[in-house]
Amino acid sequence: MTEQQILEYLKTVKDPEVPVIDVVELGVVRKVVCREERVEIDITPTYSGCPAMKVMEQDIVAALKERGIDDVQIRTVLHPAWTTDWMSDETRRKLKEYGIAPPERVTGNDLNPLNYAEKRVACPFCAAEDTRLTSHFGSTACKALYYCDSCQQPFEHFKCI
Repeated sequence: MTEQQILEYLKTVKDPEVPVIDVVELGVVRKVVCREERVEIDITPTYSGCPAMKVMEQDIVAALKERGIDDVQIRTVLHPAWTTDWMSDETRRKLKEYGIAPPERVTGNDLNPLNYAEKRVACPFCAAEDTRLTSHFGSTACKALYYCDSCQQPFEHFKCI
């Protein structure tokens, strides 16, 4: 077993809330260590209390067991805190194609939640920026709900953190 093999196996584990991306490209998997018969994996939740984390842990263990790896230790690591900047451009593209407006890069942006209501988010369907926030929370805490006045589609925006 190598770290690279394990990472390839983990790329089959999809985010239960956004099944077009996997836990590696989401940036939840922070570290993989192979020790003889044991695999140790560090994960960082996208939000503290994220209900999907338990499912991700179970799916990681199941994916490795399917490949004959029975001794798996998963540790939750909270520092450094997860950020949407850990998502690749490819991951952002997948979100957009799935109908979720991807997060912008956090570095240098004003993330003051009081300004979030005025934020213009490009619609993932028509690319118009004639959009408006309708709810700070979408189907999950990590997404906000928007409405596009141009194509009249509601859509979710993966919040920048």
